[in-house]
Amino acid sequence: MSLPPRPHPLARSRLVDSANLRLEQAWAAGWCTPPALDPAVLWRKACLTAPAAGETGGRSEADVADFRLRLEQLCASLNDEAQLSALGRTLAHGQLVRTIRHRLALGDLWQRHPELAQHEIAAPIIVVGQMRSGTTRVHRLLASDPAHAGTRFCDSWFPCPPARGRPDLRPLWSAVSLLVARRLDPWLDAIHPFGVTRPDEELGWLATALDHCAYEAQWRIPAFTAFSETRDPEAVYREFDRILRTDAAVRGNGARCRVLKVPQFAEDLPALLARFPEARVVRTRRDLDEVGQSAVSLVANQMAMQSDAADLAWIEAECRRKIALREARMDAALKEFAGPVAEVTFPQLDRDWEGAIGRLYAALQLPLGQPALAAMHGEHARAAAAPHQAHRRTYQAFARA
Repeated sequence: MSLPPRPHPLARSRLVDSANLRLEQAWAAGWCTPPALDPAVLWRKACLTAPAAGETGGRSEADVADFRLRLEQLCASLNDEAQLSALGRTLAHGQLVRTIRHRLALGDLWQRHPELAQHEIAAPIIVVGQMRSGTTRVHRLLASDPAHAGTRFCDSWFPCPPARGRPDLRPLWSAVSLLVARRLDPWLDAIHPFGVTRPDEELGWLATALDHCAYEAQWRIPAFTAFSETRDPEAVYREFDRILRTDAAVRGNGARCRVLKVPQFAEDLPALLARFPEARVVRTRRDLDEVGQSAVSLVANQMAMQSDAADLAWIEAECRRKIALREARMDAALKEFAGPVAEVTFPQLDRDWEGAIGRLYAALQLPLGQPALAAMHGEHARAAAAPHQAHRRTYQAFARA
């Protein structure tokens, strides 16, 4: 896939500028009104196509209250701080309505089939590290092992499975979503390798619980980030646990070790390990300056698409702060963890990924056979041909400019 040049971290496509202009013209002419970012409005719209009673399905009063509070805080931050463009406001409205719909649909499912949220699963492997530190590479190599399981991209972002007897259209909806995203953002695949049914991070599950990680990468919402960073994430990971068990039940892979990966785990590792105390942990490491350059490139790309006021200096400072916070929280959590832990560095993966994986398996006390290595070679070859390989050259060019 050939990608257009990206001349600046805050560059955006002409289609984004055109969409902003057309939306502003439509609002000014009174053809439609700017979409509201108000919890009550968002909730009413979601309930038009999802059962309102699903709010409480499978959840405690504390879990219900946590989501409501998170929604209020996020909407306040979006309205007060984010400085969204017309397109950004429209996208934010759509994302939050969809998030509420997913939550209601999941609750409705658990009311009818409570056993799904309690399905037995094997102890997972948790890949934890800074964003842009090789977590995706390690995650996909491990998930390609036939003895393991991974979460499909489409199941992460559309977490509620179809009713029994109905076709699973989640790959189709994900393909449509990616098609639109790629039209708006022609550099999307250079930042992260996507595939609708490929193993991917469970970022969508955290977003469904209104954790801040998926939202702070798109919007300047420091008040919501500060609120979330100091709030106990236990309710988020109870929801995550229910979705994971449901996904395992539907996919029929609960007996296999699920490989889990979201960079947010670095902030929340104690809560995650409390839910999965028998887990094995893989920590990725990379030079923190390189992590910062890559993270700034990602966040700038997303914020520029949704705001005319994206501030590169603020993004750089926020990424430095975030990296320091996550590094400190990972260090503290793993110091207290008694289970198996393996470490792998970005340069090791570049020099000799097979040797690095062999040492990783030994540290985790896992067998590494020929079927696993054969599958990993296929995954490595696929990744080597993907457009995201060019991303490092892109942000290094930004640094030299």
